[in-house]
Amino acid sequence: MLSRQHKLVVMKIVSLFSVVRGYNIPIIVLAQYLSAIFILAPEKRALDILLDFYLFLIVFASAITIASGYIINNFYDSQKDLINRPNKSMLDRLVSQKTKLTVYFSLNFLAVLMASIVSWRAFLFFSGYIFLIWFYSHKIKKYPIIGNLMAAFMAVIPFFAILLYFYNKISFEEIEDHMSHFMVISAHAIFLFLLLLIREMIKDLENLKGDLANDYRTIPIIYGEKVSKQVITILTFLTIIPVYILVNIYDVGYMDIYFYVCFGVLLFFLIFLWRSNSKEQFLMLHNVLKFLIVSGVFCIVLINPSVLWHGRELISKY
Repeated sequence: MLSRQHKLVVMKIVSLFSVVRGYNIPIIVLAQYLSAIFILAPEKRALDILLDFYLFLIVFASAITIASGYIINNFYDSQKDLINRPNKSMLDRLVSQKTKLTVYFSLNFLAVLMASIVSWRAFLFFSGYIFLIWFYSHKIKKYPIIGNLMAAFMAVIPFFAILLYFYNKISFEEIEDHMSHFMVISAHAIFLFLLLLIREMIKDLENLKGDLANDYRTIPIIYGEKVSKQVITILTFLTIIPVYILVNIYDVGYMDIYFYVCFGVLLFFLIFLWRSNSKEQFLMLHNVLKFLIVSGVFCIVLINPSVLWHGRELISKY
């Protein structure tokens, strides 16, 4: 049996895990590696990418930067979360604000240190990313539209870190040769950005009471739920553009199945959205979007499944 002190330590570890949303970090790491293998550098061997030490540093730096971002976001949202997420908030409060800040600065220092090993560009990139996360949590997130846009943009930024890593040596003369590849990457990024933006706006509907009590100026608070739903509907239909580019102009292998399923799910999503008016219903919509985003990560493999089929052969050759 654990002693009372040991139980407290375990609970604090669980609390910190909840604060940094440790359940999200492996998904982010997986998404970055799969993006590198199937989208950003398909001409490279999968094993070479997995064994790339500098890429590992970038992925790890991204993961701990995002974890630190969750901490600072939790730090500033502690009062709001008491209303919106009372159970999670009580668990998160087992770790003091001082400890959270200590871990926050430690993670940021470690992220910048690892980035500096890769290159001075990576150092500047992650320094800017860390600042943006803090600025968003401290100021921007309370404002409508720009807060939603910035939240979605920051969620996509880690993928640009990998993009810059693979393409930082390309000269201006070579850019035209890679233009089609850049278009594919951009279309994937735009589709993900739109899903994340829709999710952020659903969260505003879900967290209406807490936002109102803490003077957050979100779209549903200023313009009403109807306007918010109209914007979400427009954004949902805008996802057609990047998907059309990916499916009809470029080759995404079997991942087109994922996009077709997405459209079906998003259609029912919109129908349910206009019938929703409670926190529980908006939470369900939020979870649907989470499912689409997470399943999209795993479906990246469908772009070229042969990489998995021949994985053992690649390892043996290596």
